[in-house]
Amino acid sequence: MRLPLVVGVDGSDGSLPAVDWAVDEAVRHGLPLRLVHGSLWERYEVRTPSVGQDRPAGQVLADHIVASAAERARRRNPDVKVSADVLLSGATDSLLHEGDNATALVTGSRGHGELKGLLLGSVGLAVAARAHCPVIVVRGDKAGLAGTHQRILLGAGTPATGEEATRFAFREAEARGCVLDVVRAWRRPAHDPDRDHEERARAELDDLLHDALAGHPDVRVRPAAVEGPARKALVHRSAAADLVIVGARRRQGHFGLQLGTVAHTLLHHAECPVAVVPQQVWREPAP
Repeated sequence: MRLPLVVGVDGSDGSLPAVDWAVDEAVRHGLPLRLVHGSLWERYEVRTPSVGQDRPAGQVLADHIVASAAERARRRNPDVKVSADVLLSGATDSLLHEGDNATALVTGSRGHGELKGLLLGSVGLAVAARAHCPVIVVRGDKAGLAGTHQRILLGAGTPATGEEATRFAFREAEARGCVLDVVRAWRRPAHDPDRDHEERARAELDDLLHDALAGHPDVRVRPAAVEGPARKALVHRSAAADLVIVGARRRQGHFGLQLGTVAHTLLHHAECPVAVVPQQVWREPAP
């Protein structure tokens, strides 16, 4: 049985598009859908009034959140297998735990309690920076959310750090039957004007795509080596994409947030959903 697509729900307006997007994604890939809500209602049980048959108000609210999300998912596509659970831990910890047995994690861009003006909620940012499976943060304009561009965008890393993101992007393009734009950014240092940095970027791009192209010959790929900061190029091109995909290195033994500047910028400013795909990077052995 294939691992489910796991969606974090909290009843906020930001989680509703995430549920809709995840249902459509589950259909594309033939995956079951698992809806989870992290709640600490038990911690505050003695402080909250009971409702009905001695059920604490916190439990009633949590159950209502997942039940409503499940109903929404089934209305969107009755053929998708949907399960839903309340997990007795915080939202971030719940999703990170679920990510160990998920094809991918899906979150909204903002949840309840986020400060007005924040571009990305703290839960989405923490999960994207720490999870060991792909994380999709559902954000952007209506066209990007609806998938009407028929195009996805991959921010290409080096062959050593971008293989997982590349494989994810090809699978996604194949499932959608859409164009895959692949962008490798390069910059020419002012002190080294004669070196052919563009040619090296194109060579790295060819190396990165070689195996994936062989494995997915029907995917239409448009590679481009672009001069300038990668984060600016990808944010600009995200306006014409249905999904933008970037890699994130996960260093062995490092337990803090691990998110590069490109991924961080896209999570806050992209005009379409953003997939952050982790790549395990092993430490070099000590001499």
